[in-house]
Amino acid sequence: MRNYNVLKIAPAFLLLGSMLHAQQSDTAKKETEIEQVVLIGYGKQKKEDLTGSIASITSKDFNGGSTSPDQLIQGKAPGVTVTGNGGNPGAGSTIRIRGGASLNASNDPLIVIDGIPMDFGGLSGAANPLALINPNDIESFDVLKDASAAAIYGNRASNGVILITTKKGSAGKVKVNFSSVASVSTKMDNLDVLSADEFRRFVQENATSQSFIDKLGAANTNWQDLIYQKAWGTDNNVSLSGGIKGLPYRLSLGYNEQNGIVKTNEFRRTSIGLNLTPKFFDNHLSVTANFKGTMTENRFNAGVIGASQFFDPTQPVHDYSSQGNQVHNYWEWWQSANTINANATRNPLASLEGRRDVSTVFRGIAGLQLDYKFHFLPDLHWNVNVGYDYQKGTGAVTEYPNYAGTFNNGGTRRDYTQEKSNKLLETYLNYVKNIDVIDTKVDAMVGYSYQQFHNTIPGATTYFGTLPSVSTNDQEGKLTLLGYYGRAIFTIANKYIVTGAIRRDATSRFYNGTDDLSNIWGTFPSISGAWKIKEENFLKSSNIISDLKLRGGWGETGQQEIGDANNPKSWYNSFASYGFSEQGAYYGFGDQFYFMYRPTQYNPTLTWETTQTINAGLDFGLLNNRITGSVDWFKKKTKNLLGYVGVPAGEFSNKNWKNVGEMETDGIEFLINVNPIKTQDFNWDFSFNVAHYNPKVTSFREVEAGYIMPAGNVIAGGVGNQVQANQVGFTPLGFLVYQQVYDNNGKPLDGVYVDRNGDGTISIADKYFYKSTTPDATFGFSTRLNYKKWDLSTSLRAVVGNYVYNNFASQANAQSISTNNYLQNISSVTANYGFNSPQYWSDIFVEDASFIRMDNLTLGYNFGDAFGKGSNLRVYGMAQNVFVITDYSGVDPEVFGNIDNGFYQRPKIYSLGLNIQF
Repeated sequence: MRNYNVLKIAPAFLLLGSMLHAQQSDTAKKETEIEQVVLIGYGKQKKEDLTGSIASITSKDFNGGSTSPDQLIQGKAPGVTVTGNGGNPGAGSTIRIRGGASLNASNDPLIVIDGIPMDFGGLSGAANPLALINPNDIESFDVLKDASAAAIYGNRASNGVILITTKKGSAGKVKVNFSSVASVSTKMDNLDVLSADEFRRFVQENATSQSFIDKLGAANTNWQDLIYQKAWGTDNNVSLSGGIKGLPYRLSLGYNEQNGIVKTNEFRRTSIGLNLTPKFFDNHLSVTANFKGTMTENRFNAGVIGASQFFDPTQPVHDYSSQGNQVHNYWEWWQSANTINANATRNPLASLEGRRDVSTVFRGIAGLQLDYKFHFLPDLHWNVNVGYDYQKGTGAVTEYPNYAGTFNNGGTRRDYTQEKSNKLLETYLNYVKNIDVIDTKVDAMVGYSYQQFHNTIPGATTYFGTLPSVSTNDQEGKLTLLGYYGRAIFTIANKYIVTGAIRRDATSRFYNGTDDLSNIWGTFPSISGAWKIKEENFLKSSNIISDLKLRGGWGETGQQEIGDANNPKSWYNSFASYGFSEQGAYYGFGDQFYFMYRPTQYNPTLTWETTQTINAGLDFGLLNNRITGSVDWFKKKTKNLLGYVGVPAGEFSNKNWKNVGEMETDGIEFLINVNPIKTQDFNWDFSFNVAHYNPKVTSFREVEAGYIMPAGNVIAGGVGNQVQANQVGFTPLGFLVYQQVYDNNGKPLDGVYVDRNGDGTISIADKYFYKSTTPDATFGFSTRLNYKKWDLSTSLRAVVGNYVYNNFASQANAQSISTNNYLQNISSVTANYGFNSPQYWSDIFVEDASFIRMDNLTLGYNFGDAFGKGSNLRVYGMAQNVFVITDYSGVDPEVFGNIDNGFYQRPKIYSLGLNIQF
């Protein structure tokens, strides 16, 4: 037993000995880390001097194979969740920092690229605006998580701030970097539906009449197999950097082409980037000029994923009878000899061929930043930052003649376009001075910001074969933000750091047309401090503890992003106005139809949603920072929650935006980085992080129903049905459902639920909040091993307590297979339940979708000076989405919004790549 214990603990002692032995050689590394600087917004600060909660991820830690910038940091920082919006190329992800801070308003963080705060919302024809940025041009992400760090961006910082810095050139001879990746993508799996034989048997046993049994075919068609394909892709990038007579530059070109695993789905991105960083007047004037331009071409899938799951597996792909007079004679559900059944599921193969949805999107981001160090007072800098972000999306959706969806009107075509611009002017003075007499460093800054967003959506025109075309009305909107801000950082004796900041912002969104401007202005202060315990005499000479710092802070941030970012009419929620009626609500006069003006819904008392955050943290480093990490606790309280709620009858609409209540969130985060082995030939490091947060709605006012439904989030099945809601005392976006009753054998009873209020009847009052979209904990793990010229790395993520509403399963029942004179397939899971009618609100469809996912696995070999001294060649193989471990019955447990219906699954991707530098 004694020997066994020695064997158990020996590796730990060997590991500790190895790390202690390497302390001396790591001294230089420690000094480098101490000097590492982090963006804090309108300036930089040493990482060791930070007082707020800021996560910094640099290019050496990025996830490989990312086609969109947001994917680079997936799983890399505690409290930062990046959830893919789907597996279609260019779809991008949704980012949440500490769960967000709002209910119906935006929970997206503010993203700042090279000093330019980005436009909110999307763009017509672009699945994800961030996909318009080439991730190969990005150098680092700095994530401002708490309010003491983010309050300097006051008006848009309640959900955190992400500062993205792109790569720059350096003086010296030209350097060329070329990378190329070829990849193949395959599907993860099919959704488990009934096979053709199982479906025939199920219909024969459950159909309500012989006519439905007679509709069964004799084929055995796996529709999911037919819509998917092996998809090829390539990503190629070349950059040139260097200096020409004191002009450092970096020029990059990129081309990315990805085919989706669903047939006809395509994404192509061509990009160019230029960065110039010259200095003038004896280095007193620093200039940073950059331009990023992209063009993406997209072909979107025709919404066939759900159709492939529902379509009758007993029917053939083609119908060559006289009735099959469609494009390429695809089999479809017919109402009569010459009439398509309008309610039926469409043949997914026919939809892929009969519908074409394409777009072209241009984006250009130009920035010029001047930083002047005064000759007569070199401690004072004047910074001017101007930026312009322009986006234009154009596209067309064509449904060809004889396609089922347009069989009776000779085909349709809808052309659309949208233009957006974002103008920025910022300027600030920054004074940095070491006052030796009191051993204090002062870093003070005051500034001004002006930003204007412009959105133009010309009316789209739809052409109906030989029928008259219909056009929508033009839309245009502007939004202006003004800000005055200041910050002071005092570093005393290199031990104690105090930071105070304040920002005062105004938004035109809350202008109500009167002289009272109190609602449009908001003030956002913050204060934080840090104690560098390591610098105290009792720890300064410690060989074990190399870093120890205690942080704490408080701050307040704002939120004003409500409405539809792509609908300018929804930007002016406080202003009384008239607008055109919606498409379809026309006034007929003779043979013509006209749009009518009608009053818009508004709320003149609408104002900022504000979030106060307390954060306490501990940063530590051991053994010359061979082990580093941090622990953070935070508590957020959001006031004046912006909610889209029902209003009394008699107003212009059934709902309106109001400030409706409060919510709180508390949580804890932990991060550790370990470099356990570091020798001349072998190096191993790994990182682990975990986060837990617990949001809860604490009060509502003027909410008649007692809860607020989220904007959108409608489930398929029925009309306007929702299963998520927000209620006082519960986690936001809880599933509002009935409690299922089971028989003695554990089988659910059809339509039988628990009478929770005991009144003898089952009604809406018996619904209860069961689970939510907030997980119990999120985990991230990454590791890298280098042995001589070989390297091996992997990243994994896990989410515990992730619950998903299986919307596909909830639509499947004996009644649904044979409605509206057609048949549709059902989930194998639901077939076992035996429900005869839809039970959308049964809690049985809220499934535990906890998972462990390996995001990537990479093996590489570095050839070194393959093309001469100073050159480098590395080749590698990479697998992405390697495996997922879950009990969820659907294909993919990671669904943003946690409602799974026709979700475009993430593909497995296998890649070969090379990097050449010379």
